[in-house]
Amino acid sequence: MIDDLHIAAPWDDPQVVAALTSSVIDRLVDNPFAVVLPRVSGDTEEALLAEAGVLLSAEAFSDELLIIDTSLAAPEESAHRVREHLRSRARYGGADPWNDDWDEEDEEGNEVLTARAREVLRLALQELSDQAWQEVSTLGDQPLQRGADGLFGSLPRVTWRQGRLWRRQMARAFDDLAADCSSTDGVEPRSTSEEMALHLGIARAQDLTRNRPRLVSDTVAALPEDRRDFDWSACSDLLFQDHDVLMLFDNTLDGIEDPETDVHQSMGMVNLAPHEWFAAFDPEQGRAPDRGFRHP
Repeated sequence: MIDDLHIAAPWDDPQVVAALTSSVIDRLVDNPFAVVLPRVSGDTEEALLAEAGVLLSAEAFSDELLIIDTSLAAPEESAHRVREHLRSRARYGGADPWNDDWDEEDEEGNEVLTARAREVLRLALQELSDQAWQEVSTLGDQPLQRGADGLFGSLPRVTWRQGRLWRRQMARAFDDLAADCSSTDGVEPRSTSEEMALHLGIARAQDLTRNRPRLVSDTVAALPEDRRDFDWSACSDLLFQDHDVLMLFDNTLDGIEDPETDVHQSMGMVNLAPHEWFAAFDPEQGRAPDRGFRHP
């Protein structure tokens, strides 16, 4: 139960309290759980908690209490929207992207990538592709064991027993996204494999900007600067419909990829089992099946 709040102006804002509450829940709750909040109105701090609960998709439990079921998708998606909203306010000088007058162009997924960020992301994806193809050649059909290093060893363990064909398709996911970065189209993952590839690509791009500044500087030298350059947190927030694939890294959720489980169904997940990773979320927007592979 979360029922006590002490917060001073200017932080006494429902969005701020919702983000704080979400952070508390993330820190304290490892498994699906019920979080109880007060259900009151007015100008009290309890009322701020109640407003935060509504923003986090809490439902009425009684006349005095709200409840959040953390096993459901809605609270996670709501928390994501709250964090996205606060980052937008910080990035754009307090402008409110939920206001009817807000220009939504900056919030579109393909707009968060500036020219320089897109090029660094392309470089990161290219590096990951090269590493993946090298490991495809080295590993073949060999299953991975606990403690395995390399790119494929860094994937969720539900993938460790996949063979050469699966790994080739995963390597191609990096290639497809790198090609998107070089095109004028938006960068949007079209399958679970591409979601994982993009998560890894953003993490590698962030590492490049932090630890290899000279390489980054040379890579983007001819491109115009933008105040949103290298906002990798925003990319992680805005380039995905959800972050369900990251739940596969949580060993306490073993089996969540099985579409027959209650948690999988209640959260509306799709294509988390390894053999489904390469199926397009929307068949009409799938990759050309005859596009081939970069390496034989």
